[in-house]
Amino acid sequence: MEYDTKAKTYIQREGFKPVFNFTSNQALSALLHGFGDDFIMSNPAFVPTEAPTQLNLPSSDILACITRAIHNKQAIRINYLFLSSGLSQREIVPHTLVDNGLRWHVRGFDRQRQKFSDFVINRIDKPSLLTGNIIADTESKAADFQWHSKVELKLVPHPSLKHPETIEYEYGMANGLLSIQVRAAVAGYVLRRWNVDCTENHALTGGEYHLWLKNAQALNGVENFILTPGFLALKGNSGIE
Repeated sequence: MEYDTKAKTYIQREGFKPVFNFTSNQALSALLHGFGDDFIMSNPAFVPTEAPTQLNLPSSDILACITRAIHNKQAIRINYLFLSSGLSQREIVPHTLVDNGLRWHVRGFDRQRQKFSDFVINRIDKPSLLTGNIIADTESKAADFQWHSKVELKLVPHPSLKHPETIEYEYGMANGLLSIQVRAAVAGYVLRRWNVDCTENHALTGGEYHLWLKNAQALNGVENFILTPGFLALKGNSGIE
């Protein structure tokens, strides 16, 4: 690195090698948000960067209560707005925050329904910590079977594409196949986020379907498979209930 007195900046010269290694996610986050060295910089980003993917981010106050509960392994009482039934009060034991690509949700145990569920953070109101409340083993993260189960998804270019090699290159496929391991609890979100045709006969049509799930049977036992594109046909053809 050499300092250019005219440009008033450091210039990368031949033979430059970085001292620290960062992942692509870290680099893109730094470019987008201006983060660096574990603190938030006030300076603008080095290059113009946009990520217009979320319409509304979670409230910091609500997020703070949820993260305290996760860190301290506590239950919280929340007001939650359901699409099907409207406003309801619940006690949940949260264990993980998840960005599903469109919105943030918190995964945790719902004491009323006695099962692990996903709660959209932007639908949570007035969360409060339940101090002194005992967390049962069945409510803990260790008991969340869907969270700890892994699913292998084998993705290939959609057979309807005229130039499948374009998708092979875009996704870094090897021999026309991209194999990824995801948690069963997030499999449905991943497949919906990327518009993956999950029908066994790749029956979905439209320019948005660039990928096809080659091994639909991998979704057996995945609770949120109903989120996947083509799930009605998948249910009828694959024996998934």
